Amino acid sequence: MENSWEAGAWAPPAVPAPRELLHRARRRRRWQFLALAVLFITTALAATMIGPMRIAPSDLAALVTERLGGETARVDSATRIVVEQIRLPRVVLGALIGAALAISGAAMQGLFRNPLADPGLIGISAGAAFGAVSVIVLGHHLLPMLPGWAAPYLLSAAAFIGCLGTTLLMTRLSMHDGHPVVATMLLAGVAINALASAMTAFVVFLANDQQVRDVTFWLLGSLGAATWQKVIIVAPCVAIGLALLPMLSRSLNALLLGESEAGHLGFNVVRTKWIVIILSTLMVGTAVAFAGVISFVGLIVPHAIRLVAGPGHRFLMPASAVLGATLMVAADLLARCVVAPAELPIGILTAIIGAPFFLWVLLRVKAAWQP
Repeated sequence: MENSWEAGAWAPPAVPAPRELLHRARRRRRWQFLALAVLFITTALAATMIGPMRIAPSDLAALVTERLGGETARVDSATRIVVEQIRLPRVVLGALIGAALAISGAAMQGLFRNPLADPGLIGISAGAAFGAVSVIVLGHHLLPMLPGWAAPYLLSAAAFIGCLGTTLLMTRLSMHDGHPVVATMLLAGVAINALASAMTAFVVFLANDQQVRDVTFWLLGSLGAATWQKVIIVAPCVAIGLALLPMLSRSLNALLLGESEAGHLGFNVVRTKWIVIILSTLMVGTAVAFAGVISFVGLIVPHAIRLVAGPGHRFLMPASAVLGATLMVAADLLARCVVAPAELPIGILTAIIGAPFFLWVLLRVKAAWQP
């Protein structure tokens, strides 16, 4: 009997060449990134138009056209003020802060090779909270010594200094032979996080009722005080991180194999550690300084991208930045509308969204490991 293989009755399925598989993956990621960009633009437009005062799409388009050099928009002054001085600063500031938290979380998870690593776990956010809470409760002693122009930025400066202080302490404790050890840094960060949280609680214990309310609202995060002046301060700090962190994609991919393996492949592991630590501190410190402590963004956004596109940092970090910006803008929109005319702290919404999602990821991983 003639062999069916030789007769051509059956043939093995064609396997695409590696180059073709690479091109397919790149095309798929371009479409995924385009979808994320469209989602962000849609969310930003909705956040600009929806609120206690609804903005018509035609009015928004007229104002945008005017800013791009077109004819003067025929809109009433109230609409112009709401869009240009209230809604747009919140959208831009929220996008910057969401992108900063998400890309920092992605970089830290790659550096520590730990899916639980984020700015909150290693003490950066707790240090910023301690600095800000100290100013809220005790800052009235400092205000008479400051010039008038500096007083509005005292809270943000204290939060940034607290963030920087905890990072320096964490790095110093983890140093060995002139460079930080990742495992020690993670453990030191957990301890510093607990210490900073305890010190924050002690300062809150000294506060009066009004100060306790201010501290509670700040610790849960808010974009209610967004202005163009704050956007101008935050934008350069975030832009530096958004530009430089994706350049470390190959190094972070190599670190997934281990530090010694990454070094054998020719990557400067020590330099990668320092750049990630410095840029993450800059971005997270700035974000917390101007919006308060907002949890789960740096933790869940990189996980969501990995579920769709895999662990490669070349796509993971820019995609995390876009999705983080979208999540923050959407959370701020809900915060303004859910209990209107009051405003819900953003941290409550991100925790409500983030905790169930993270538990779902955890159960999914657990099911995958079960025989």
